[in-house]
Amino acid sequence: MNGASLQPRSGNAPKKLVLLLHGFGSSGTDMISLAQQWQDAMPDTLFLAPHAPQRCGMMGAGYQWWGLSGFAPSALAAGAASAAPAIDAFIDRKLAQYGLCESDLALVGFSQGTMMALHVALRRPRAVAAVVGYSGMLAGTLDLRHGELPKPPVLLVHGTADPVVPIAALHMSESELKRLGVDVTTHVSYGVAHSVDPVGLRLGRDFVAEAFAR
Repeated sequence: MNGASLQPRSGNAPKKLVLLLHGFGSSGTDMISLAQQWQDAMPDTLFLAPHAPQRCGMMGAGYQWWGLSGFAPSALAAGAASAAPAIDAFIDRKLAQYGLCESDLALVGFSQGTMMALHVALRRPRAVAAVVGYSGMLAGTLDLRHGELPKPPVLLVHGTADPVVPIAALHMSESELKRLGVDVTTHVSYGVAHSVDPVGLRLGRDFVAEAFAR
């Protein structure tokens, strides 16, 4: 899962970690570009953007967290569950390496990476500082119980013109997260397709920085 990283701008040892999880057919190299716009707000933060463990046969040089055999809720839930152990092991290794804990960690995902960020964050032994999900959705909650799961604050950002993951996924995910007792904030980017606009980037940056400050 080695991918791309951006060291703390301060030059100090990392005090916080942001894990950036890319979308289907993309890579950590693509995802790390987001961190370049967040560094100033979080100078002591190490940004890590691993490649997903599987090569994506459909997208040339890209990677996938799991092969998309279908978009049925059960298929998405099974896919996220299959990919989660690799991410959990990566998180455990990096937290131990830098002497940090879950409260020093934020998960940020795009599309399939958002599904992974939400899946992992809601099943860690302790709550991470924040989760930001762009253009994705919550996949699979049947194994979760309201009173037993960690409840990190979540920001979901989605474009109204997204042809890949429809905007309806934002509203479904928001409703389900609230049912589980998770504090969720949403932002709708009008006219934006399957991408992140400058407003969404700024909102995500501020959301994570404020969570770390708390």
